[in-house]
Amino acid sequence: MKVTLSALDTSESCFTPLVVIELAQDVKEETKEWLKNRIITKKKDGGAQLLFRPLLNKYEKETVENQNLYLVGASNIRLLLGAEAVGLVKECTDNTMRAFTYGTRHNFKGFDDNNDDFLTMAECQFIIKHELENLRARDEKMIPGYPQAKLYPGKSLLRRLLTSGIVIQVFPLHDNEALKKLEDNWYTRLSLKYQPIDNIRGYFGETIALYFGFLEYFTFALIPMAVIGLPYYLFVWEDYDKYVIFASFNLIWSTVILEVWKRGCANMTYRWGTLVMKRQFEEPRPGFHGVLGINSVTGREEPLYPSYKRQLRIYLVSLPFVCLCLYFSLYVMMIYFDMEAWALGLHEDSGSEWTSLLLYVPSIIYAIVIEIMNRLYRYAAEFLTSWENHRLESAYQNHLILKVLVFNFLNCFASLFYIAFVLKDMKLLRQSLATLLIMSQILNQIVESILPYWLQRKHHVRVKKKVQALKADIDATLYEQVVLEKEMGTYLGTFDDYLELLLQFGYVSLFSCVYPLAAAFAVLNNFTEVNSDALKMCRVFKRPFSEPSASIGVWQLAFETMSVISVVTNCALIGMSPQVNALFPESKTDLILIVVAVEHALLALKFILAFAIPDKPRHIQMKLARLEFESLEALKQQTAAVL
Repeated sequence: MKVTLSALDTSESCFTPLVVIELAQDVKEETKEWLKNRIITKKKDGGAQLLFRPLLNKYEKETVENQNLYLVGASNIRLLLGAEAVGLVKECTDNTMRAFTYGTRHNFKGFDDNNDDFLTMAECQFIIKHELENLRARDEKMIPGYPQAKLYPGKSLLRRLLTSGIVIQVFPLHDNEALKKLEDNWYTRLSLKYQPIDNIRGYFGETIALYFGFLEYFTFALIPMAVIGLPYYLFVWEDYDKYVIFASFNLIWSTVILEVWKRGCANMTYRWGTLVMKRQFEEPRPGFHGVLGINSVTGREEPLYPSYKRQLRIYLVSLPFVCLCLYFSLYVMMIYFDMEAWALGLHEDSGSEWTSLLLYVPSIIYAIVIEIMNRLYRYAAEFLTSWENHRLESAYQNHLILKVLVFNFLNCFASLFYIAFVLKDMKLLRQSLATLLIMSQILNQIVESILPYWLQRKHHVRVKKKVQALKADIDATLYEQVVLEKEMGTYLGTFDDYLELLLQFGYVSLFSCVYPLAAAFAVLNNFTEVNSDALKMCRVFKRPFSEPSASIGVWQLAFETMSVISVVTNCALIGMSPQVNALFPESKTDLILIVVAVEHALLALKFILAFAIPDKPRHIQMKLARLEFESLEALKQQTAAVL
């Protein structure tokens, strides 16, 4: 029997809560009633057909302070129909990956009509988020009770409610039992073992799982560099000509690990179904605004904003601002070199042990200033990119990433390039590189994990005391969980995590022939980073909504670009070494030509390796080709049936 959405009941008063909606304290009753009706109304009448109830009933609200918190869930059948609507891909009994449909549900592995665990909780919450975001205005001209919050046909109601301040936040709830199991397998027991990536994916979704998979892979890939770099550091410190072998290995290594990661990533995402998941049509981002008009692609009414205005904002405001920030970064760098000169002069005059320690102070101060400037610039870049008024979230993210990467690269590495190629002081370069690398790792651990965890623990204690004072007739466990989680920080995505790894990759690869010990410090940091990031995801931040991903996206290109730059810097550093210069005492032109030739040869080798190593394993390519063939055959049969 075919089940339709119109046959589902949305009046269940007791259901498993999956998502929390927090409204502003002064929201009018007519607005609450209108929102409730739109959420529970049947799909054919313009609703989401979900289950909805307040966290506290009217009697419990008299017991505690009024909390405008509402719980959203869905029946199992509704979630299965939603899985079909969003295009989730699942494994069939014949071991192929196919888009899930309710009508063919018995063809999928692990499905049972009497079982509710076919979909992971992360997938269920993703489906509910999708349905809430696709609640659209029909004939309403405004949100009831708020005439200033204008609506037009096709406008996402949730996005309008968020931008109008009526809805404070929407977030998925943790499953405490599943979370405890995940923590036990993940980070609570300190041991050298692989992370439970599939379990992470089941709880947090593909985007988070891919980050932790890449972090683990990158950490293990650094071990050969660390093992080879250690004897170079201990025994051949000043023999730069011997670093040719180490630098060459570094360049091949950086290419191979990125290409092998693509293959491993394809294996994982095919198994998860996101590699073959059809791309959804991208809706306008929440902050996008403009004059109402008709979208020529969708035919729907939505805000339109001329692209020339956006380009004017980018080139006349954003670009000059970024250039000004880059100039300021270079100005701060020159102040750092003045401090270095002052500390060196003081040490040469006195020669005491105290002044020898003082030589490290300018680098430590500069490392702290770099981290502060990076974080301040990030806020400015977000404001500017939002002001540019990009229509799509992908365009917004690409412009933001470009701004942040350019500044962070210059801010973190400009001083090292200046020392290497202007001052030509290899001793200072080693000292500065070591200080910047170690200080950035320490500061990131403190700011991203330790400090937020400490603040969260203090808040947890306050909530515990508050709940213990409640009357016994309240569901204190659920109330405590929701109130605790709503005050947690919001996880803003993997941007900062990937950026931290990219800068670390730069420290390891750009100047490897000068400081081969960098890889060893990176390995030590990443072993603790895995645990601190796991703690951060499980206990510091709200649970993020699952987001399907087939790769690490633009960050793959960023890492590949960094590896290309590392070829140039390492070849130039080796060419500047006294041992190599001694081979060409009469003609520096010959030296330059040979260094450029070697650099081009290594780049050619790099691109040949990238071409020779397929992005997807052969068996994945065959399965994807088979799916494409079957889709074309099905389309031909449908066309023939119509004719």
